[in-house]
Amino acid sequence: MSASTDLSAGSGAPAPTPVLSYSPLTLSVPGRPVDLQVRVSVPATGTGLPVVLLSHGHGGSHHLSSLNGYAPLANLWAAAGFAVVQPTHLSSRTLARQLADAPGGPFFWRSRAEDMSRVLDRLDEIEKTVPQLAGRLDHDRIAVAGHSLGGHTASLLLGARTTDPDTGAEVDLREPRIKAGVLLAAPGRGGDVLNGWMADKVPFFHGTDFSTMTAPTLVVAGDKDDSPHFTDIGPGWHADPYHLAPAPKTLLTLFGAEHLLGGISGYDADETTDENPERVAALGHLTSAYLRTQLRSDPYAWQAACEALTTGTAPAGRVECK
Repeated sequence: MSASTDLSAGSGAPAPTPVLSYSPLTLSVPGRPVDLQVRVSVPATGTGLPVVLLSHGHGGSHHLSSLNGYAPLANLWAAAGFAVVQPTHLSSRTLARQLADAPGGPFFWRSRAEDMSRVLDRLDEIEKTVPQLAGRLDHDRIAVAGHSLGGHTASLLLGARTTDPDTGAEVDLREPRIKAGVLLAAPGRGGDVLNGWMADKVPFFHGTDFSTMTAPTLVVAGDKDDSPHFTDIGPGWHADPYHLAPAPKTLLTLFGAEHLLGGISGYDADETTDENPERVAALGHLTSAYLRTQLRSDPYAWQAACEALTTGTAPAGRVECK
């Protein structure tokens, strides 16, 4: 069963809340070629904060593909009452020269997911290290979000599987401590549809199987997000995680949005081809409302957000659910 709702650009979001951000917090990880560094962003006040792990994309910029990127979303989510933890994955452009010959590069698809499990293993340490954070996290309410390649990372943590291109073995990186997720312009299915010039460079995309991704997930796709370097099937490719995964799933299609969904990777980022602060604000409000409902902070937040975004003459997108 599915439902559909139109969304307008007026989000009805609350007044801005002060946000504290701490970085870099360095975690030594045996066997990892460099230490794992993270940024933690939280509201200035409040306790029982749910945790959102945010996985960056690959991209063309150096620092946007690191803990220093995605401030537009991280700040919105922190202001909405979440503790947002952003690792710098080994695939970050900031590490490209240092790790040029490291095994698993340049995308480090398996390590990216493992980074998130390591963060969860050491939440106590993170909570004690970040000033004014001790005792404020809810370790039982955890979500993951990711953009682009980060969306692939998040999908694996939510239960999707892939085939290791080196061994042919099925890989299961599901993280049971994660209760829900948000996939932002994530890659879709593999196989024959991956016929663009980048297809051979991402063999780990080819074996993606969404049929095992059982966790509640919001899939966000732009209706102008064409990715011919991967596939010629058009923007609908980014909606595959919704269509090919079992319920419960929700699809948010943003009208006019391209791959950066209005500019989520950074303020005034040159690589944003569809800069639209109102779209980013609406996206931040909707995604935070979805996570508040899924993580049981507010069972009515998602419904209220959708209803607030149905007014006006310029709908920002459409919601479907199953």
